[in-house]
Amino acid sequence: MISEKTVVAVDGGNSKTDVIIATGAGTVLGRARGPASSPHLIGVPDTIGLLGRLITQAREHAGLHPAAVFDRAEVYLAGADLPTEVRILTEAVTAAGWAHRNRVDNDTFALMRAGTDAERAIAVVCGAGINCVGRDAGGRTARFPALGMITGDWGGGHHLASLALWHAARGEDGRGPATRLTEAVIDHFRVATVEDLGIAVHLGEVDAARIAELTPVLFTAASDGDEVARRIVAKQAAEVLSLARVAAERLGMRHERLALVLGGGVLAAQHPLLHQAILEGVPAVLPCAEVVVSAQAPVVGAALAGLDALGATADAKSVLRTAG
Repeated sequence: MISEKTVVAVDGGNSKTDVIIATGAGTVLGRARGPASSPHLIGVPDTIGLLGRLITQAREHAGLHPAAVFDRAEVYLAGADLPTEVRILTEAVTAAGWAHRNRVDNDTFALMRAGTDAERAIAVVCGAGINCVGRDAGGRTARFPALGMITGDWGGGHHLASLALWHAARGEDGRGPATRLTEAVIDHFRVATVEDLGIAVHLGEVDAARIAELTPVLFTAASDGDEVARRIVAKQAAEVLSLARVAAERLGMRHERLALVLGGGVLAAQHPLLHQAILEGVPAVLPCAEVVVSAQAPVVGAALAGLDALGATADAKSVLRTAG
């Protein structure tokens, strides 16, 4: 057992979940990693069950007693989008008894904290999906429902992949312009035609989840000069900028100095066409913004938020960043 204050930090996404146990001095004691924990995918009870198992693993890694209760639990989840969802999840995390004090919120806030120490910040995550949050110097926040097309969202890795397949099919049969995506999709899945692939997915002969493999195929086609692919990439850049602009407007800080944190698999990859389009577009929407591609995992941001709440020193946070 240890006498220092402790934080258990969780970043739960649509593909994986990370857990860190850290002390108030910034020392990382234990870690664990598991599968997706978004309540949108597996439901709240299974989310709490999965997190409980991962926290137990992290306790074991840390050499802590199985019943050790932490000073804080910082739990950031994909799928904690609406106030009612945050409330339900907060109640469930509190009932689990992992910590004396708990905070639950959307995982984009963990990305923001991982990417910057700035008081004014906006974070855009573009991974499987897309989301954005903002925070001003007074702690007010801006956020979006982020429920997909039904709430006006456009983009994210899975959407880009589906668009690659859609354009490939239309380019093949003549309903749309010719595009290198057609041959690229055929080559990737080793099929005779894009139509054959569509039928195979429909019949269950190819797992529909594999369509997500086409995101990098899209970016390769765009880099090779395909106009159809390039238009999709340009629209994704415009969506990132639009989210950031609206978040800043809601907080009255479009012309304030702030950090624009980019993360998630699509943005972290810094595909040249996408990244350059974002950089070139930022001055028009956020003229005083510094663009940061988060170099650290969002779970580090979750742990830093815990240290913030504990009143930890800047040195402690530096220790945590180094270890993270």
